[in-house]
Amino acid sequence: MPPHQLPAVSVIMPVLNEERHLRNSVRHILEQEYAGEMEVVIALGPSTDRTDEIAAELVREDPRVHTVANPTGRTPAGLNAAIKASRHPVVVRVDGHGMLSPNYIATAVRLLEETGAQNVGGIMHAEGENDWEHAVAAAMTSKIGVGNAAFHTGGEAAPAETVYLGVFRREVLERQGGYNEEFIRAQDWELNFRIREAGGLIWFSPELKVSYRPRPNVRALAKQYKDYGRWRHVVARYHQGSINLRYLAPPTAVVAIAAGVVVGAALTPWGLLVPGGYLAAIAAGSVPAGKGLPLKARLRIPVALATMHMSWGWGFLTSPRSLARKVIASRRPAVTATPTHG
Repeated sequence: MPPHQLPAVSVIMPVLNEERHLRNSVRHILEQEYAGEMEVVIALGPSTDRTDEIAAELVREDPRVHTVANPTGRTPAGLNAAIKASRHPVVVRVDGHGMLSPNYIATAVRLLEETGAQNVGGIMHAEGENDWEHAVAAAMTSKIGVGNAAFHTGGEAAPAETVYLGVFRREVLERQGGYNEEFIRAQDWELNFRIREAGGLIWFSPELKVSYRPRPNVRALAKQYKDYGRWRHVVARYHQGSINLRYLAPPTAVVAIAAGVVVGAALTPWGLLVPGGYLAAIAAGSVPAGKGLPLKARLRIPVALATMHMSWGWGFLTSPRSLARKVIASRRPAVTATPTHG
């Protein structure tokens, strides 16, 4: 497509306490190999580090960068605020710790045209900067860690239930009222479910890759995955028929392991076969997942896997029903139609 025919693109970024990665993330956006017009809108949550200062520097350095306030700090609220403050017909979601590959936007725009999809996305390519992060990245890109989710492990280009981040046609965001701001987590999955229910196409392509920086320690990883499980259960309650066996595996494992420990301690040592078998399985699965990594990173992979599985499962099992009631009560348009340019 000739440069003068390329649609203008708005990149939206909800950020909170992202001083470590924000500048590099924005650099990867501004250096995109895309000839069309582009703007970057950063939604600033109430950070306690230098995120706001770095964002102000970025605004001064490049007229394509703008900021908007996100007082709640919630990701979906920041996304909606950035959508409202942006103006172009293609909307690209990026996180403050995500690094776009050089031709990400150009490829996404081409795929929107070729497939007719309402949202296209690709691989969440986890990359670490130390032994722990390398271990988490290996766990997050392995089937033993995340099952058969294509946006984690890769696969063929095809229609999908959801994709990582996403590149949207603005009109579909406006028709759907944007993100549901009650979904602290799983807001992408929930929005993509609504798009599919309305007859829209979500398209996965391995051509699209975003480098992702994992959580820096066990505690942060556990909180992340507990929230994933908690809010995925909310999606299942809010949207009947949206659950599948892959999402039931972690809570089933938590229940089975807990039961095995209780039976093993109170009745018979045979009960310990279940938790013992689980530990053996993640130890064995860590070997191929850690191929090529330093020994210290490989030794941490079972810890990362167990943290992800158990935290996700526990979050799913303990997700309160009151969250679904709040979500249902809140369902109203959050993004109104605005003129588009470009």
